[in-house]
Amino acid sequence: MELIQKYFPTLEAPTTQRLQHYAELLADWNSRINLISRKDTESIIQNHILHSLSIARLIEFHPFSNVLDLGTGGGLPGIPLAIIFPKTQFHLVDSIGKKIVAVQRMITDLGLENCTAEQCRVEQHQGTYDFVVTRAVAQSVKLVDWTKHLFAHYHEHDLKNGILALKGGDLKEEMKAVKRINKVHHLSKWYEEEFFETKKLVYIRMRK
Repeated sequence: MELIQKYFPTLEAPTTQRLQHYAELLADWNSRINLISRKDTESIIQNHILHSLSIARLIEFHPFSNVLDLGTGGGLPGIPLAIIFPKTQFHLVDSIGKKIVAVQRMITDLGLENCTAEQCRVEQHQGTYDFVVTRAVAQSVKLVDWTKHLFAHYHEHDLKNGILALKGGDLKEEMKAVKRINKVHHLSKWYEEEFFETKKLVYIRMRK
């Protein structure tokens, strides 16, 4: 947990302990179901939990706001965010049933009352959210098309309602195709570890 505490020094001990518990649960479930790359098992804290928490470097979700995690896989980035924002409501969706079963079990084991998980395709999902978060699920144009019906028209944050997508690599051509206000944040401005040198957080505004 030293790495989490390095960048999030104000987190209280019960919160960091819960993040550690999640890392252990994720490793255990990953030995049975392919939730994350097997080569990342020894780097879950950095490559998955701290990476997911990058979103919290950009925005502090308000109490009672609603966030959808698209293509959650093993609960990323939704579960780490739900742990550090206990008054924000998180709904995690994935089209693969066995992954959702694992995520639901982890949510229960962690005692997360602000987090739910559902098997569905996001294009068919009905709900109203302030933000959609996701990790490298699809091209940004597809993310916009899949989620445009899900955003509340009012906003409660300084950052207008939209998509927060963790991605990697060169995104210049990808973002040119997005006909909405957007901004690419380089994670290397927040973290000094080599892993984050090519990692980015994309914000796409979905409401005026």
